[in-house]
Amino acid sequence: MVDHLQLGKHTEYVSVYTPSLLDPIPRAAARAELALNNDRLPFAGVDVWTGYEISWLNSKGLPQQAIAVFSIPADSPNIIESKSFKLYLNSFNQTRFGHRSEVIAALETDLSAAAGARVLVDLEGLDQFAAVGVQRPRGICIDHLDVAIDCYSPDDSLLQADGELVSETLYSDLLKSNCPVTAQPDWATLIIRYRGAAISQEGLLRYIVSYREHQDFHENCVERIYCDIMARCKPESLMVYARYTRRGGLDINPLRHSLDDNVDALDIAARLVRQ
Repeated sequence: MVDHLQLGKHTEYVSVYTPSLLDPIPRAAARAELALNNDRLPFAGVDVWTGYEISWLNSKGLPQQAIAVFSIPADSPNIIESKSFKLYLNSFNQTRFGHRSEVIAALETDLSAAAGARVLVDLEGLDQFAAVGVQRPRGICIDHLDVAIDCYSPDDSLLQADGELVSETLYSDLLKSNCPVTAQPDWATLIIRYRGAAISQEGLLRYIVSYREHQDFHENCVERIYCDIMARCKPESLMVYARYTRRGGLDINPLRHSLDDNVDALDIAARLVRQ
């Protein structure tokens, strides 16, 4: 599935606009392992990417800078491999555009073609982006719990829910997985909001840490976590959101939530302290 990708290979960097650099990866194979059908997904969501190294030339050749926020729908047939995404963005560096709107149009056209669904792009000025600042998640951090852990491969049996019905948000800064091609570590803060029988915080923390040696793409990890919590804990509603630290000027932030659940746009946009 990944043999054709640029990831993990020596690369020639191109600085002239080249849409063909993008490498789509079908979601179908990873979802088949979770018994998911792309036409009948049990969740909604979006993959929110932030690009911190966006630059192009204006009509006079003067470099322009921006921060980009890309929104790729969870029901798109493909994800976009991150190194190819980075190489593609680099190809704007020495390309002239008459107006910022032309840059957005090119990005949306190319990324939508690669993802197989409409991708939205927002280019923000540096002052505009700085005004948002960094935050900590709203909710209860479970990382302080004094638990013994000896499992570092995903184990959904660690998840338990019983007792009174609650509506709460739990989060952990201890999610770590590894790139399935290069084995490089991927670090994230995981946010879980649910309504239903109280989920054991100790069991949830053990489960999150169990991903520490797991190799998979960010999007697939979040979908596995969502499906495992839904199957083992059976909440009435569920949101799973991972904010990964950036690599190569990009961070990837997959969000999955119940089909009938509304998600606060401010929660999606929040840039966390490690980002």
